Amino acid sequence: MTVLRIGLEKTLGEFSLQITQQLNIHTVLGILGNNGAGKTTLLRLLAGLDRTERGVIEFGGSTWLDSNRGIFVPPHKRRIGMVFQDARLFPHLTVEGNLNFAADRGVGQLLPRTEVLSALGLEGLLARKPEGLSGGERQRVALARALMSAPQLLLLDEPLSAADMGYRVELLPYLRRVIERFSIPTLYVAHTLDELTQLADQLLVLREGRCVALGSVTEVLVQLDLPEVAGREEASSIITARVTSHDLEYQLTYLAFGGQTLSLSGLVAMPGADVRIRVFATDVAIALLEPAGISIRNVLPAIVTAIRIDAASPFADVLVAVDGQSLRVRMTRASLDELNLTESQHVFALLKTASLASD
Repeated sequence: MTVLRIGLEKTLGEFSLQITQQLNIHTVLGILGNNGAGKTTLLRLLAGLDRTERGVIEFGGSTWLDSNRGIFVPPHKRRIGMVFQDARLFPHLTVEGNLNFAADRGVGQLLPRTEVLSALGLEGLLARKPEGLSGGERQRVALARALMSAPQLLLLDEPLSAADMGYRVELLPYLRRVIERFSIPTLYVAHTLDELTQLADQLLVLREGRCVALGSVTEVLVQLDLPEVAGREEASSIITARVTSHDLEYQLTYLAFGGQTLSLSGLVAMPGADVRIRVFATDVAIALLEPAGISIRNVLPAIVTAIRIDAASPFADVLVAVDGQSLRVRMTRASLDELNLTESQHVFALLKTASLASD
């Protein structure tokens, strides 16, 4: 765990960023917020690319900024690697030339070049120039360039936002590999939850320049009063479970968490491995009695822990506890009234196997 302590104020026209937090970064801390929430401004201040009249930044015991004491460590001395929405490669240099440029400006020990190239699958691209690369390849080169100088902190500013869906699918495994192989504390900015639920272990939510939520991804996703995680296409929760076995004939994976058994479509991980399952709120149904004779395979005893009604929409969100883990359920307000659900009520949560996939 690496500690990042920040106390920052920055005014840009009518917008102001005001954030004071101690961030304990284990692997990846995701930063979520709508456009204009201050995500990129925060990263640029951390990198030293922008300055502020008042502020403090301390990382791993080193002070990068303290306006009261007149301390400002310039960007090239902060040991930070940064990847922007667009790759920003030097167009006149080859891939190898771009990587050499970063390595030549590194401070201290560099990451082994062969490991970086292998992690990002760049061995066959070294002689090519950026104009001859796909969007996904350019972002992989940009990430390799950020890694070359062995940064102490990695800042990723929506690295997948400029990529189409094909490139996103291509890039995510490389991002996972980099995170697992090099264990560099990382701040990952996104304006949608998809990448963050797959990569981050913690989540900070910004709104109009203020921190409105901070915690594990699991904790933040089930905050019913947080609109940033409540979108119709994104409202979800995370279950962590252990793989117990596979059914090769039906292509299913069986998992256990607490005293519950869960079936998952596809063959995922090896028995004994822990996996993280994102469950969309619209894929969960509630039954008052244990059903029989239905196609839904996952029927989990649960307890209602919270209810939030959105009177301006047809929907309500219900939070249920299943063996110490929380599931978010989205239903119509009409269904909520018909079931007459109340907090502390015992129910059954129904999850279609076909709707579940491991992150």
